[in-house]
Amino acid sequence: MQLTLRQAATYLNLSEATIRRWITKRGLPAHLINERLHCNAIELWEWAVENGVPVSKGLLEQARGALDDLPSLSELLVTGGIHRDLSGRTTPEVLRALVDVLPLPTDVDRDFLASVLEAREAIGSTGIGDGIAIPHVRNPIALSADEPSLTLYFLRQPVDFAAADGEPVFALFFLVSPTTRAHLQMLAKIAYLLRDPGFREAIRGRAPAARLIEIARIVEGAAA
Repeated sequence: MQLTLRQAATYLNLSEATIRRWITKRGLPAHLINERLHCNAIELWEWAVENGVPVSKGLLEQARGALDDLPSLSELLVTGGIHRDLSGRTTPEVLRALVDVLPLPTDVDRDFLASVLEAREAIGSTGIGDGIAIPHVRNPIALSADEPSLTLYFLRQPVDFAAADGEPVFALFFLVSPTTRAHLQMLAKIAYLLRDPGFREAIRGRAPAARLIEIARIVEGAAA
């Protein structure tokens, strides 16, 4: 779905002038159609999530139709797990190590997935600030899994992901989704959770898995 810049501004609660400025200054994705700039709804949603910009859930509804009935983020973390001591001294090494240990279906080509994730990082960092990254491809990837899951990895040592704030990354979220729509919804859930100061502080403190899941459950419960 294509949006006019005015429509995009409405979904982000910004002025159209700010949207035009961010296209130039912050890489907000836009396309020239019939001599006018437009935004793709899915690309705009993902860009907003990556850059920590609050966005109306109506944008996702416009982009992908009715929302999937997904488990809560705390439940997704229980499914995917929280793991520590992920190895790697460079971004490609970390992504390769992540793919090697992901709980994926047997028919997933891990070499291909690693190369896709590396290519995505070459386009632009998935580091979202405060030492956290969410590696994924620009066009949402739907792995051949029956159920969604979210995995949190703490790195053995911080690694430079070229994040906008310059902070090296020490924690990675990786999501597995059965559909593209579910992928986008999960990105939105992560973005919401990471806006909570208590959860971010727990991440920085490398809190035990039970504590992280408990905080996630509390934050989501407050928003319900």
